[in-house]
Amino acid sequence: MDLQEALGYRFRDPRLLQRALTHRSHSAHHNERLEFLGDAVLSLVVSQLLYAREAAAAEGALSRMRAHLVREESLHALALQLGLGACMRLSEGEAKAGGARRPSILADALEAVIGAVHLDGGFDAAEQLVTRLFAPLLLEDASAARWAKDAKTALQEWLQGRRHPVPNYRIVAARGQAHAQTFEVECAVASLAVSAVGLGSSRRAAEQQAAAALLARLQEGASS
Repeated sequence: MDLQEALGYRFRDPRLLQRALTHRSHSAHHNERLEFLGDAVLSLVVSQLLYAREAAAAEGALSRMRAHLVREESLHALALQLGLGACMRLSEGEAKAGGARRPSILADALEAVIGAVHLDGGFDAAEQLVTRLFAPLLLEDASAARWAKDAKTALQEWLQGRRHPVPNYRIVAARGQAHAQTFEVECAVASLAVSAVGLGSSRRAAEQQAAAALLARLQEGASS
């Protein structure tokens, strides 16, 4: 099955799909602008789906649901199902380093594909694609774990509930080439003199890991 068949969409201009699958390590004509557009389309369509499905949910709950659905882990899983990795255009070095399996690269590529469909066929075509991809996730039984708050939100609410200031995040280091960096981020609460460090393929992922580590430390201390 080729990728367009897997997507359920046939491109009028195949060059858009090619660009969506081109990583910045491969060419100056890469997919980052399409990723920007696809991210916005994805957020809108998932918001619409949740608004219609979760009639009783408040704004905060809807935001958490959307964040859960469009996070890197979910997009990576969908990209693997579609076989995006085998279609990626990467530099020789990035390919050898496993870029075709890297979660951040595949998640970004899926957003770029959504952006490409939007440009090629309009919003309706992109909406149909996102709905096909995410409908199975929306039909799953809603569980507490599924709609759990992300680590940064959970940490902030834990601190605010105890009248502590929100945490500060700072990049400690960024290692590797621009197209394959690993970020090290510190999450700190100065008033409590505590901090934790997280690693990730993006600043956002590293912040989430650091927040989760710090929250676990605070909760363990509170229960002891």
